[in-house]
Amino acid sequence: MNDCLFFGRNKEPKLFKNKPEKITKPIQFKFENENENENENENENENEKQIKQISSSEFSTIFLFKNGKAIEYLKDSNQNPQKIQIENIRKVSVGYDNEAILTIEGNVFAKGKDIKPKNPNEFINISSLIEDTNDRIIKDIVSGRNSIYLLTSNQNAYGIGSNKYSQFGFDSETLPKTEKPILIMKNISKIFSGNNSFHIFLLNSNQELFGCGGNFYGQLGLGESRIKETEIHKLTQIQNIPKGKIIDIQCGYFHSIMLIENENENENRDENPKRKLYSCGNWIYNGLGKNKNTYEFTEIKSSLFENDDNILDFSIGLEHSLILTSKGKLFSFGDNVFGQLGTGDTNVQLIPIQIELPKLRFNEDISNYHVLCGRYNSFLYYSPSFSNLEEDLIKLFRRKEFCNISFKTENGEIIEAHKLILKYRLNQNQNEIEKLQEIISNKSIKESNQIFEMIYSNRIINPILYSEIKEIINLNEKIEETMKRIYLNENENENEKDFIIERKEKQYKFPKLILIMRSELYRGMFLSVTNDTSNKVTDYSELSNKSFQIFEYWIYSNQIKEEIQITQEIINEIQIGIDYFQLNQTNPNLFDLLIKKFKN
Repeated sequence: MNDCLFFGRNKEPKLFKNKPEKITKPIQFKFENENENENENENENENEKQIKQISSSEFSTIFLFKNGKAIEYLKDSNQNPQKIQIENIRKVSVGYDNEAILTIEGNVFAKGKDIKPKNPNEFINISSLIEDTNDRIIKDIVSGRNSIYLLTSNQNAYGIGSNKYSQFGFDSETLPKTEKPILIMKNISKIFSGNNSFHIFLLNSNQELFGCGGNFYGQLGLGESRIKETEIHKLTQIQNIPKGKIIDIQCGYFHSIMLIENENENENRDENPKRKLYSCGNWIYNGLGKNKNTYEFTEIKSSLFENDDNILDFSIGLEHSLILTSKGKLFSFGDNVFGQLGTGDTNVQLIPIQIELPKLRFNEDISNYHVLCGRYNSFLYYSPSFSNLEEDLIKLFRRKEFCNISFKTENGEIIEAHKLILKYRLNQNQNEIEKLQEIISNKSIKESNQIFEMIYSNRIINPILYSEIKEIINLNEKIEETMKRIYLNENENENEKDFIIERKEKQYKFPKLILIMRSELYRGMFLSVTNDTSNKVTDYSELSNKSFQIFEYWIYSNQIKEEIQITQEIINEIQIGIDYFQLNQTNPNLFDLLIKKFKN
């Protein structure tokens, strides 16, 4: 069942046939039944209505479902949704006058007046228009107001459409628009913009932030001395960024909001890092969450934010914003002329105000809710990231009893291992871990690392060490079966089989359950109901031996081996692998560990 709330402007497109133009309180969103007289399979209908993502702007709203299909509500469609004739969709992105569709295969289909003027309502494959044929696999898409941005698997950022305000980093008079993707910048890990925005931010692999485009109200965060520069023609590094890791930046017409994740000061691994929001722009247009101008990113504060609460998700529209917290609280602020703040009225709110929500059916799992601001409307919707099997596994990984466990070597040095992986690899009996602790206590740090490498990889590496610990290493059973029997109590199925990764004529076996948890690519591959992937292999030949060792060890342990020397070349290789295989990064993630080790 779908769980989705809507409030705000109900016009162009009209999402509710029998509701007024202004919906000022959250109401349940329901899809119109286009086949009321047809007998359809109930499970298929259910799957079609399980929302994966929503994207909305001035004239269109797209709903993407779990089965990779999507429908769109358009301005002139008489309020009946239309099916998008593209299969295997991974992500959708809607701008003021454009739509972009990213498929699982890495192709991007788009339409808009500045994409192909002769046929503005026709989807065309814009990724195939990239001149460099080696750069046509796309990993992410972001729509601006009149532009679309593409991030390739090679970490290159492209733009297509309008460059009216230099949002591609080129002088707008020299290049007013482009009907083919144009390279903006290389070595980029993320692109940030917004469906009403004339500006963009680019984050490179070194966590350096750059911006360009419209700066009429200081929305690029360059400081008060540069607010008179209404357009930034060249990509400019943004200085004075708040301390912490940049998780997301969203851009409105007049402002920008940044989500920063700070490391835990007490280094408590059981606690999630604290997240804070920072905004910049002009307060008079009500999108900053404060009542004064701020031309550099400054924190959005409110007495309503509790210290033990955390930000799960946020979104901004033209002039309004939504914040969802880990305690299931929804806050809004900004323009409210169409009731898009959900407060029951149309009064402007300069600072965050809590919205009263109807009872949600999935309150026990608030982390699977998401917020989305269109131009003048808002959504709160439920979109679980994992199947039921995966949800169970993820919950196991987050439980305290499965967090890291410490082992002391003969010299008193501490080695940390993941307790769940050890239970996964060893016999069920807790005594086996105690035996391992006793063995480690008589080993050097180097020998101990080799022991854990054997356990994590399930391969015999050091014969002498192996002979000593073989009694407590369970190599005689399929480890997936052991995992499921111990923790999930389910029978064998397709997901329990090992998966072969092939590189340079050598084969490596990985448990499917681990790959499902680690990679969006493998998740889509293994959980597909239409494709047989039981014998499919993946080629990692582009990774060097050292990079593959890092990748393999991290897949199991979420750690990097101490003796591995990190170079810039390895970082670049691993970054490509992370993006191409869409690895799910946990805390600490692989890239952060590489950078930290490289700097040290």
